[in-house]
Amino acid sequence: MQMIARNRTFRRVSTKNLILTIAITVTMGISSRQSVHAGSSGSTASPAGSASVKGTVSFTGPAPAAKLINMAADPTCAKQHANAVLTQDVVTDKKGDLENVIVFVSDGLGDRTFDPPAQPVVIEQKGCLYEPHVLAMQANQPLEVVNDDPVMHNIHPMPNNNREWNKAEVPGSKIDESFPRPEIAIPVKCNLHPWMRGYIAVFKHPYFVVKGKDGSFDLSNLPPGSYTLTAWHEKLGTMTQKITVGANETKNIDFVFKPM
Repeated sequence: MQMIARNRTFRRVSTKNLILTIAITVTMGISSRQSVHAGSSGSTASPAGSASVKGTVSFTGPAPAAKLINMAADPTCAKQHANAVLTQDVVTDKKGDLENVIVFVSDGLGDRTFDPPAQPVVIEQKGCLYEPHVLAMQANQPLEVVNDDPVMHNIHPMPNNNREWNKAEVPGSKIDESFPRPEIAIPVKCNLHPWMRGYIAVFKHPYFVVKGKDGSFDLSNLPPGSYTLTAWHEKLGTMTQKITVGANETKNIDFVFKPM
């Protein structure tokens, strides 16, 4: 009798464990489908394939003249430059290609969610300038601020939608930070070198790009759909365009900025 009772108890426990295991497996499966990993089209994209948007960003008309940066206040900074250093407010080439523009999806992704990349984005302080001048990243993505200069810096982002911080950084050191909320864009300055200025744009999704020097941009791995695309520039403001792209389709659009 005792053996039969133990067998019945074992079967009841085994049955409960089996039900619990199934419930956990189903819950994990549902949870994994609700999150789209950054940099991919994710499970919410059409099974037929993702879409791409390519294009250029240019400036028409005479570009504002860049101003000379005076680094005389810190001779160590000035010694690192053999030639004159100019501001990067509006940078164009002879063809009119405009640099330091962020092109991004500003509407159309719905309630999709995206995990931040584990790979950090990096700002270098080199020659007493920020490189890159304009940086884009995802919310909660790691940010590394590196001081490659032989002088101390004090990096000071001034956000409206994130925590403000202000940290001194000795030569050869690194600061690890992040921004939890989207914000386009956060001005960054150095309290010790007032000419050092940059911008950090923070997005809740991975569909953004800082336009390259060749004048082109490429937003790939988009879920098929209708979107509003925005081009942002620190001095020239923003421009928007609406576009619809299908599965495995690539469309081209161009943004042309004008003097304000």
